[in-house]
Formats: sequence, C-alpha cells, structure tokens
Amino acid sequence: MGDQKLQRAQRAWKLVDAQHGVVARRQLLALGFSPTSIKHRVATGRLHPVRPGVYAAGRPDLTDCGTWMAAVLSCGPHAVLSHHSAAALWGIGPSPRKIEVSVPLRTARVRPGIVVHRRANLRAAEVAARDGIPVTMPVCTLVDIALGLGREELEAAINAADRRELVDPERLRRALDELPRRPGVVNLRAALDRRTFVLTDSALERRFVPLAREAGLGRPLTGVPLNGFKVDFYWPDLGLVVETDGLRYHRTPAQQAIDRLRDQAHTAAGLTPLRFTHAQVHHDPGHVRRTLAATAGRLRRASERSALPRSGSGA
Repeated sequence: MGDQKLQRAQRAWKLVDAQHGVVARRQLLALGFSPTSIKHRVATGRLHPVRPGVYAAGRPDLTDCGTWMAAVLSCGPHAVLSHHSAAALWGIGPSPRKIEVSVPLRTARVRPGIVVHRRANLRAAEVAARDGIPVTMPVCTLVDIALGLGREELEAAINAADRRELVDPERLRRALDELPRRPGVVNLRAALDRRTFVLTDSALERRFVPLAREAGLGRPLTGVPLNGFKVDFYWPDLGLVVETDGLRYHRTPAQQAIDRLRDQAHTAAGLTPLRFTHAQVHHDPGHVRRTLAATAGRLRRASERSALPRSGSGA
C-alpha cells in the first residue's frame, strides 16, 4: 500500500510539473486520489484552489503559463487556449485582460474571468501544445484575432509570427484557402493581400510580360535554370534577370540568405538582377515599367559602348 501511495504521489507531481504547477480535480481522481484525500490536501495547504476544479500544488503563486493552464483545465478536457491568449502564448500579441479559451460546441462552461468560445469547427489539425498547454495553432490563432485588431496591429501579429518562424505570410495565405468559413478569414486574407499579393506563375506571367513589352523589352525566358537557380524572367540579350517576391514582411534569415545568394550568383556571372514584389506587379505597374525601361536602356548603352572600336585599333 505504501508503495502505491508513493507511486501515485510521484505521478501526480510529474503531472503538476508538466502543467506549470497546476492540476485538475478530475486528473487527481483518475490517478487514484479519493475526494476525501483531495479535500484533506486543500485543508492542509498542499493544494490551493485557483479555478473551479483546478488547484495549484505546493504554492499558490503561478506563472503566466500556469495561469493559462489552469484556465484551460477548468474548462474541460477538450478545451484549448485561443484567440488573444493564444497569441500571447505564441509570442505574437499582448496578453488580454481576460483569458480566452475555446471549447466544443456541446460544452456548457461559464467561468469567471474567462471568455469561453464555443465552436463546432475547430479541427484536430488546428490544435497544438505549446509549453505543454493545449492551444490553437498559429494560423488558427491569427484568424481568431483578425476581427478584433486594426490593420497595423494585425500586420504586426503577422510579422511576429514570421519572425518567430511559426508561419510565413505565403504559407499563411495558402492555408486560408483550406480553412472552413469562419469569422476572421476575410480580414486576414485582406491584410495579407495588401502586402503579399501572390500570383500563380501563369497569372504573374500574364501581368508581367506586357509590362516588360511596354518598357521596350522583348519576351523573356521564364522558369529557366540559371547559375544554379530557377529564375522567373530572363533576357539573355541584355543579361537581365527579374525575380518576383511575394513577401514584403520581414523574411526569415534563411529566406534572406537564399535571396542574397541568388542575386550574388547572377551578379558574379555578369548579369543584372532585379527584384519586384508580386504586389508591385499587380498594384504599381507604372513603377515596374519605368524601372524595367531605365535598366534596359542602361544595359543597351553599355553593350553599344563595348561594341565600339577602340581608338587606335585601326578599324
């Protein structure tokens, strides 16, 4: 019997450590603690009630993670931290005054100090564990907070998710097309399209090639391998390479390094690399056209000068 009590206590403390100092009554019962023994531990100060059906073990002081975990535990076994509280846990937004938790639609929970969201369409693939706390995935979290944020605040959250390498804007934009309809998707999609408008290869070519033609360039080669990279647009006669970039947020260091290597490889080979965003091609074609025309003119003049006979050559 003594060994069983010791093992039960060890399992309980292991669970408490994993849950940032808190444990649910239902978890203690599942471990074999009786209601009487739980009540005794509360009376003797070994357990401290912090939420309905949730206790802090040993000492009542909790970290932010402990406070979030206690809120999730108090809302039931299928509850997850969500919305602005999830954003705070992921490090992409400030912590709200009230903790926000999502529960299945059939769950009837009312908890003081907790905003409980009942939802029917939260899929298992949209839930993760961050520091042991059940929480909505970054994509779902950004969708959930999109309705309550202004444009600059939402862009800051997207930037933060990109910097922390949780999800980059391009993957985020693609993920929105796969989500079921829910509040926030439209707002988040609009914020992304303002900054990271991404065209398919065929649509980009349909928009970009006429701009190049209007700038006095012929039709480019597209999608060809060059200097170890696949290039978007290439004019061999001018030695001009144009790359398009869907990201105008802060790219990750790895992505920035690849872009630099790409441009450096083309420059080392004697080519002139230019880079436009997809948004510029779509929303600011005049700038693209003027830049292409000026660059092509400079390259042609340089080519003509190199073709002229040198003084004293006898030509």
